[in-house]
Amino acid sequence: MATKNKKPSRLAQAMLETAKDMRSAEILDEAAYAKITMRHLGVKDKGEVEPLTGEDIRAVREQAHMSQAVFAHHLNLTTGYVSQLERGAKRPTGAVLVLLNVIRRKGIEVILME
Repeated sequence: MATKNKKPSRLAQAMLETAKDMRSAEILDEAAYAKITMRHLGVKDKGEVEPLTGEDIRAVREQAHMSQAVFAHHLNLTTGYVSQLERGAKRPTGAVLVLLNVIRRKGIEVILME
């Protein structure tokens, strides 16, 4: 069964145009631009998101030298939710899981504003 090429939505087209302009102005590097275009043009090469245990999440937070409250604030989560994640009462999913994986790989600095 052949799959037809899906045309990007108007919003995706606008984002791609903005990304192209940012690349031309050297605000985006080639790797970042390629990642944006692959994502929005339907390339299915997605990275795997690793599941994290409560111990993993606590280690990420402690490596950042942050309390649960400060860590939760920077991730736009509640302190209670971070506590539940660390105890294993809840498992991170979706955007929280992706963000925690990014922080684990690259450090807390990637989400902190300068």
